[in-house]
Amino acid sequence: MNTQTASLIEVQSVSKIFGSVIALKDISMKVNAGEVMCLLGDNGAGKSTLIKILSGVHQPSEGRYLFEGKEMHFSSPRDALGMGIATVYQDLAMIPLMGISRNFFLGTEPTKGWGPFRRFDVSHANRVTREELAKMGIQVRETTQPVGTLSGGERQSVAIARAVYFGAKVLILDEPTAALGVKEAGVVLRYIAQARARGLGVVFITHNPHHAYPIGDHFTILNRGSSYGTFAKSEISREELTAMMAGGEALEELSHELAEFAHTDEKARAALEAAAHEFGAAAEQLHVEQLPPAFEEAERRHDELPSVDGDGKR
Repeated sequence: MNTQTASLIEVQSVSKIFGSVIALKDISMKVNAGEVMCLLGDNGAGKSTLIKILSGVHQPSEGRYLFEGKEMHFSSPRDALGMGIATVYQDLAMIPLMGISRNFFLGTEPTKGWGPFRRFDVSHANRVTREELAKMGIQVRETTQPVGTLSGGERQSVAIARAVYFGAKVLILDEPTAALGVKEAGVVLRYIAQARARGLGVVFITHNPHHAYPIGDHFTILNRGSSYGTFAKSEISREELTAMMAGGEALEELSHELAEFAHTDEKARAALEAAAHEFGAAAEQLHVEQLPPAFEEAERRHDELPSVDGDGKR
């Protein structure tokens, strides 16, 4: 197979079975250079299991896993990383109290000196970190500031820039916008677009079609371990994407429930208005002016009695 035209990664009829549990069944998808493949599905759809197969944590029980046209059998994430498949998980694998440059080179620290005098090359690390972040459009005040002081979107961007610097050809992003606000999610999507522009193949895992649709080129939809298929952006609308993720039957059932609730709520409002009207009419009938004259005369005499003490108390 010609590796120049082959997809960066491709899975063909992949399944994963844990004992009696079928986590994935007959999944096929591929990721090309300079494209964003969005992997969508609700919780429990099988996204995490497929990520672990792509990143080398698990081997598929059935099917083939191809990288640049060659079948692969990764035994660990380090093997996948060595081939250029980098995964950025939700926890980002960062230490909040350490500086940006220290986190950028965490596990692959540049050193200077020799023998017992070898030490971390701070100036080199700071310079490279600043340059690589600038290529992604990220400006930081100081590369020595703790990562914990960055926003969630900025931390995601540092993790993406780190993966790109260390030679990633495929970037797998595990729910990068899940815990972010609207503005920070937009920042991460911009960095994903920049990674695509630099020729990387990006796998964007999410359960939010509103984040996936603006940035995605292709969409693979999972539901309970099975695939609904892969669609190009021109073949599917955002509404259709949402309906397929949730399941058309589930959305239809929810629509009927909401319609029934609205009908019930309208009936309840009318009943409350009728009850209020009845209470108002009853209050009018019990108005004090309609009390017997004898009761009013007794009340008047009581008010005219002299007080026992000087404070008006009897």
